[in-house]
Amino acid sequence: MTRLEPTRSPEMMSHDRADLDRIFNDALVAHVGFVVGGSPVSMPTAAVLWGDRVVIHGSTGSRWMRTLARGVPASLSMAAVDGVVVARSAFESSVLYRSAVLFGSFTVLDGADKSTALRILTERILPGRTTEVRESSVKEHAATLLLAMPVTRWAVRISDDWPDDDEADLGTEVWAGHARFEPAAVRAVPAPGLAQGIPVPPSVAAIHGIG
Repeated sequence: MTRLEPTRSPEMMSHDRADLDRIFNDALVAHVGFVVGGSPVSMPTAAVLWGDRVVIHGSTGSRWMRTLARGVPASLSMAAVDGVVVARSAFESSVLYRSAVLFGSFTVLDGADKSTALRILTERILPGRTTEVRESSVKEHAATLLLAMPVTRWAVRISDDWPDDDEADLGTEVWAGHARFEPAAVRAVPAPGLAQGIPVPPSVAAIHGIG
């Protein structure tokens, strides 16, 4: 790992790999940044950790995925929002969050690695779903591009402190504290044309919201 040293609020920085893992466990959507033709691009996509690599996927026809497949320098950022820091002033109010930024380049996954990464990504989104549905067809497999970035240069930042109110505001009768988010309930809505009597599968029933 190459440490990325902060220039501001170093006490919020973490070099603990477990903190990075927890962010990927609690959040799903990452933003991948890179430069195309001299202009910055940022694309949202699902991302999952697989050992010491972070994996994304997309269509083989995707222009931005094909650009990343060439190994251009890239960044990947992800954040889990845990709530709101409610201060006695608007200025000191903020967000409870855990964020990660990774830097590197992507390589294409093929063969057994591609199949394994696709299964891991599917299981991250819908744990248990791969045992409920058929295997991907050869055509589906060929149409999917799996890319991996090594987890070597990364930084984690955690905001989990109490309001830093001015001393003059401490004596006011204004509530302050944390407003912490809880997992949201998920309502399973059947697709149009679904035959009656098909129960909601365990993989869907177990979902409690994805960040």
